[in-house]
Amino acid sequence: MVVTSRDVARLAGVSQPTVSRALRDDARVSDETKSRVRDAARLLGYVPSEAGRALSSGRTRRIGLLLTDVDNQFYSHIIAPVHRELEKFGYQLMLHTESADNDTIAERLIANGVDGVILATTLMESVAPVRLKDRGLPFVYFNRTGSLVDADAAIVDPIPGYAQAVARAVELGHRHVGAVLGPSNTSTAQSRESALRAALGAHGISLSERDVRRSRYSANAGEEAAKELLQQPDPPTLLFCGNDVVAYGALNAAHRAGLSVPQDVSIVGFDDLPEAEWPIIDLATVGFDIAGMACAAADLVVRRIQQPEAPVEHRAFDSTFQPRRTLAQAKPA
Repeated sequence: MVVTSRDVARLAGVSQPTVSRALRDDARVSDETKSRVRDAARLLGYVPSEAGRALSSGRTRRIGLLLTDVDNQFYSHIIAPVHRELEKFGYQLMLHTESADNDTIAERLIANGVDGVILATTLMESVAPVRLKDRGLPFVYFNRTGSLVDADAAIVDPIPGYAQAVARAVELGHRHVGAVLGPSNTSTAQSRESALRAALGAHGISLSERDVRRSRYSANAGEEAAKELLQQPDPPTLLFCGNDVVAYGALNAAHRAGLSVPQDVSIVGFDDLPEAEWPIIDLATVGFDIAGMACAAADLVVRRIQQPEAPVEHRAFDSTFQPRRTLAQAKPA
């Protein structure tokens, strides 16, 4: 037979609501009563129902992680740290995937019965943050932000990493630089392009639109964009890529064109994914603490749930250049 809270209440000599409050460590219940209830629950083998707890508390103890860019390998590396951090606070992680960022996402998130949401693949024009704010569901941005609603965010600052990367590239003789940037409707692409152009400008180097392509954050898209740049009569000696996944595609494009990296063309990524340091790839890239940033997003969403009136907080993580094999001396003109 299934043991219920009524059975525990009967054995402990208390009311059923008191059982629920005692097992939640409610301050209104005395320590002696809590001990009696816990002993009774242990003796009977009672396991509290999460559904019942949700009904009584109005909380599900579940946090949604929304991903729409499911092909981007970057996001597979944040699930574990987010899960572990939320677990510390007694929350479960629910992965919510969508094929596109549209105005129906918010309603489906709300229907899933989560206490809060981490928005990881937000587009600049996304209305999901607006809908969530209107419905009072706590949310935070991770990596990307939206332009319509200011909210808590865990993001990376690309400025220091690009300053270091460009300084090293200039030392190696690179003056003709190209870039495969991310989608222009993402905050990551916009902030990284701005930081890259500023770093290049500090050394008197301009990034010509002829040498710029914008693509999805995928290896296939990166390969196609890099292929176009490398087929030009006077191709760049160095390609900065919007992220490591795009850089993997650029490496493929160079290989298929019969070019050697870094002898014929150098390639620099962004993110410093674990695969980037594999000896077979050894990608020069701009990195940051991905796990730390993921944990910060988890901390922020729990804080927003517990302190709904707290001021908005943006936690920006510094970036650092990681020099590796794919950046070397510029090929002589």
